[in-house]
Amino acid sequence: MDKNKTIKVLLVEDEPLTIDAYKLALNRTASLYENLKFHIDSANNCDKALLKLKRTETNDCFDIVFLDMRIPPSKDGNILSGEDLGIKIRNTYENIKIIVSTSYNDAFRISSILKSVNPDGFLVKGDLSSTLLVESIKAVISSATYYSQTVLQILRKQATNDFVVDSIDRKMLHELSNGTKMNELPQVLPLSIAALERRKRLLRDIFNVVGKGDRDLLIAARERGFI
Repeated sequence: MDKNKTIKVLLVEDEPLTIDAYKLALNRTASLYENLKFHIDSANNCDKALLKLKRTETNDCFDIVFLDMRIPPSKDGNILSGEDLGIKIRNTYENIKIIVSTSYNDAFRISSILKSVNPDGFLVKGDLSSTLLVESIKAVISSATYYSQTVLQILRKQATNDFVVDSIDRKMLHELSNGTKMNELPQVLPLSIAALERRKRLLRDIFNVVGKGDRDLLIAARERGFI
């Protein structure tokens, strides 16, 4: 990434204090380089983020997106979280660098985000400091990756975990949490009831859920940040 130009940044975050911390870190980073400037925009939900991305896709696209995982979903229900938005960005805008920021520190949740979004930077909010933010920005604009300490610890332990909760799993969990019945799910998901039941059984195994009802599964999914 050219450090002698204005780098366009989109902050997808709904916490004002976190947005302020990002802006301070970006301004501090710019002060370390002679000709570097950041143009900063923000969006506090998926719909606003999609609109801002679409507006720039034909001219100067964003160079970096800071992406929170717990942001309000799109109104059409197609983008349920920051993870879904990250996947869409990866599939649509090949040159955008993504820095994921999340309050989740569950190993399975972090592993899933790493595999689905493959972020250039991955920060757990419990690790955040002004120095860490600056270091992550410097790494990403230099085309390197930057993972905070919690993420690195999980990476060292995750060698045997190859399972990913995909978009259909997340949509199924979202619908069930909103009260949709199993016999109604094939109306909104492209699978049979039998296939959806198999996915539920697999999720129970992965989340170590003992009970067969949906309630325990949804509690476990919510604790891990999938709802």
